[in-house]
Amino acid sequence: MKFQISVIDDLSNSGTPAEMVEIDKFNDELRANGQFIFAWGLHAPESATVIDNRNEANMSTGKPLFDTKENFSGLWIIDVADAETAEKLAFAASKACNRKVELRPFH
Repeated sequence: MKFQISVIDDLSNSGTPAEMVEIDKFNDELRANGQFIFAWGLHAPESATVIDNRNEANMSTGKPLFDTKENFSGLWIIDVADAETAEKLAFAASKACNRKVELRPFH
C-alpha cells in the first residue's frame, strides 16, 4: 500500500539543522526497511499557481489554491504492508520533522 505523508508548516524553510538530522535518520530507516519511495521539500505557497486549462481556458491564478497560514512544506511517499504501519510511520515522521503531518492513502 502506498501513502503520502504531507508535512504541515506555517513558515517557509523552517527546518533547523537539528530537525534535518532527524529527518535524514527517518529517511535512512525508511530506505533500510524498503518503505521509501520519495521525499522532498516544497517552496513557500507564494510560489504556487493554480492552472486551469479545462475547455482550453488557459487560466493561471498566480497564487496558491488556499490562502491559509498553514501549508504543506514537504512530503514523503511510502510503500508499506498496511494502514497500521503507515500510521506508525506518520507518527515517526511528525516527531522527526517536529511538525504536524497528514497521512493519506493512494488509490
